[in-house]
Parts: sequence; structure tokens; C-alpha cells
Amino acid sequence: MGINFSRISFLSKTAPNKAVDNRQPYSSLPNQNLNNDRFESNSPAKYTSEIMIRKLANSNPRIGQILASVNTPFIINMDGLNGVLSKHSADTSKIAEGIVNNLPFSLKQKADLNSVKTAAYLHDIGKVFIPNEILNKTSKLTEKETEIMHKHSELGYELLKNTNLNPKVLHLIKHHHQNAQKSGYPKTDKNFFADLDLQILSMADKYSALTENRPYKPALNREEALTIIRNDVREGKLNPLVYNALVLYTDECALNLAAKINS
Repeated sequence: MGINFSRISFLSKTAPNKAVDNRQPYSSLPNQNLNNDRFESNSPAKYTSEIMIRKLANSNPRIGQILASVNTPFIINMDGLNGVLSKHSADTSKIAEGIVNNLPFSLKQKADLNSVKTAAYLHDIGKVFIPNEILNKTSKLTEKETEIMHKHSELGYELLKNTNLNPKVLHLIKHHHQNAQKSGYPKTDKNFFADLDLQILSMADKYSALTENRPYKPALNREEALTIIRNDVREGKLNPLVYNALVLYTDECALNLAAKINS
């Protein structure tokens, strides 16, 4: 299937930043002062409340071991997590759904949309353990800081692995920075396979990250972001049919935005 790059046009985004709590050592706040979980039991958002995160973190010593391996204190950075959730997580979920809806029929039938959307919302939950001075640094990360940042996908998996989330969702959260060439993180063995759902999530995550403002960079426009992701396709990291679905989805978004502006 050919990809019509001539249709790529500008699509701007804004990024609200909502932070509701300061990062503090997870053991320093009395549980009786925490608000009750406000989310419905069937919503992935229930796993992102402070009371749930503290409960899950306290029950898994592996989280502390991972942080200790990179000399990082065990903190709960709710400011950082809420900043991610307020824009990037919901945006990634929406983009992933858009990709699925624009896949060829044969591929669309193979995609697990519910698992992809749930994983898309929760994929960066491990960033709740990343210190704010790294998570929101305004300049390039050092090699050591990058090593710490790269732990967030494994930390997210460990935080959620003993919940009732299905194994597919947990797999997607842990490996959302991996690809078909196995050049991402965390490291995998020779049996690892970047399946369709993982490629959808990875592509949605990258497009969202590229097109939103971050402390260390301005947002890229649609054409710039798609060009970067197209290079991943050329390197064999991502499926060209999944990429084509992303192009079609973002084309729809651009047309809808233009119609709204002109109405």
C-alpha cells in the first residue's frame, strides 16, 4: 500500500499542564489524609490515583530494587505523573484509537483496541517514580539521567503487574519503547516480537510526544513529526501499514481542524 506524503499538512496542538501535588517520599504522608479513589472500578484511571499508587508501590519490593540499581531515591512524584496524564496519556490513547480505525480491514480485525487504549493511558505511569529534576529537565539529559528515565516502562509494569489488568496490557506497558529491530528498551531476548498492538502503541506514543510541548523542546508540527516516524519505518522498526493509518488519521484531524476554523 502506498503512502501519500503529499497530503501532509500543519496540525498544531496545545498542552495544558495540571499538577495537583508535590513529590514526597512515599512513606512520609499519612494514608488517612489521602482522598478516596474517585474513579470507576472499570476505568484505567483508578490505577493513577495517589492512594492506589502508594498501595501498589508498597506491595512490590522490586520497584525499590530497580530504583536502587540506578541510585535513585524511592519517591512518589504525583506532580510529574499528573503532568503526563493531563495531556500525553489521553492524547496517546486517542491517537492509538485513530490508528486502529484507519488500518486496512484485515489488520483492524487483529488489533485489540481495548487493550491498546488501556495501555496507552497507563503506559507512562512508571514516571511517577522519576525525580522531577529529570522528568521536567529543560536541557538534554546526561547519560546517567537517561538511564534513570529509561526505567519508567519497567517500573510501570512492576507497579501494575499484580493488579487485575490483563497480560496483554502489562506487556504493552513494559515494552512500549521497543520495536521490531529490538533496539529500544528494556532489553529483550531473541524471542521478543513487536506485534501489531505494540507497534500501534509505540507509534501513537511517539507522535504524541513529538507534537506536544515538552520542557526541553517545542512541539513539532504534523509534517515534522510524521517525517521522523517515517524514518523509523524505513529502518524496519515500525510497520508501514500502521504508519499509513497514522497518516490517514492525522489527515482527518487536520481537515476537521481546518473546517472548524473556517466555520
